[in-house]
Amino acid sequence: MTLGRAALALVLVTGSAPAFAQTGEITVWSWNVAASSLESTIEGFNAQYPDVTVTVQDLGNQQVFDRTLAGCAAGGAELPDVLSIENHEAEIFWAQFPDCFTNLKELGYTEEIAAGFPDFKRVELEVGDVAYAMPWDSGPVVMFYRRDFYEKAGVDPEEIKTWDDFIEAGKAVAEANPGVVMTRADFNGDTEWFRMLANEQGCGYFSSDGSEITVNQPACVAALETVKKMYDAGIITAADWDEKIQANTAGTVASQLYGGWYEGTIRSTSPDLAGKWGVYRMPSVTEDGPRAANLGGSSLAIPNNSDNKEAAWAFVNYALGTNEGQVTMLREYGLVPSLLSALDDPYVKEPLPYWGDQAVWVDILGTLDQVVPSRGTPFFGDADGIMNAVQSQYLNDGFDSAQAAADDAANQIALVTGLPIAE
Repeated sequence: MTLGRAALALVLVTGSAPAFAQTGEITVWSWNVAASSLESTIEGFNAQYPDVTVTVQDLGNQQVFDRTLAGCAAGGAELPDVLSIENHEAEIFWAQFPDCFTNLKELGYTEEIAAGFPDFKRVELEVGDVAYAMPWDSGPVVMFYRRDFYEKAGVDPEEIKTWDDFIEAGKAVAEANPGVVMTRADFNGDTEWFRMLANEQGCGYFSSDGSEITVNQPACVAALETVKKMYDAGIITAADWDEKIQANTAGTVASQLYGGWYEGTIRSTSPDLAGKWGVYRMPSVTEDGPRAANLGGSSLAIPNNSDNKEAAWAFVNYALGTNEGQVTMLREYGLVPSLLSALDDPYVKEPLPYWGDQAVWVDILGTLDQVVPSRGTPFFGDADGIMNAVQSQYLNDGFDSAQAAADDAANQIALVTGLPIAE
């Protein structure tokens, strides 16, 4: 029987840790805003565990990845007590160095606690009976939009159900707001839009068990075709991360499709636009199609070489397994909880002035349990690099169809990985 959210929250807070004496010092590796978010939980953690000293080191994303690989290759040498791992890269570590990480089930990560997270966050972190890491933040995808630009064009976001609706709305917004484009995408360096739309349609580079290549299946083809329809319609133009932020602040873009963590990016980089932004659910390929996806998200793992696994687990479970820890990070830095019971926290339901008094976290977190799991596998980097090049070629009319482009990507991924292409 599935526990209700209230019961889960009680289990997570009071019944999750084994009876160890949590004392001593632990070190945590993370990066950027994620590191700052973890630091924000230390005060609350120390209120419960005053004898544990937590030091969070901000090494940068690439440094954490590189040093973790190097440390595991050296038998766990010089690794910290806790480290951050991005979900889509997680299986690279488990596949190459399964003995480098502690099975969290041995420390108190029960099935009851794990059930408090959506399946899509667990699929890449658990292998058989082993839980290598605990889910942290997630990236439920929504459309961030400029209320004033839409209103001037007479566009009601609640009426945008499909991507065809979005295209028509984009044309109206551009016509009513000279110099404004409907949305932007990093077509030169990322597959973000394709991955978001493919995940929405229940497809990814690989099958759910990671055994086959599925990038050329109908749902993925529909996602790729939809991206090109928007590109050809002129409602979506290329821009990298920094250019998107500049467009937000300059008022030259009307919408941004991203994981919910982008809330903090908009709010912190465009503070003068308070009240002008809002959020609505991502459209779908068909009117009655799915409207939920995920982009981004991380986890916390405990290396096997830690000298203080009990204290490390106590910190991990407080930061990620309690509403208090997760909502602290949400409130301070916009880190989106994966913990389903966090939906019941009063802060989540608060109208936020920056967002025109919209309770945006209700809308963002409300799609968490609808996201279809997507496997990164140890080959994510190879597949994504191939798809990035194929996408660029397809957008510039290098293929006769989306199917032809997806087939080419599948064949290239098969050559690199040795995996079969799904029938």
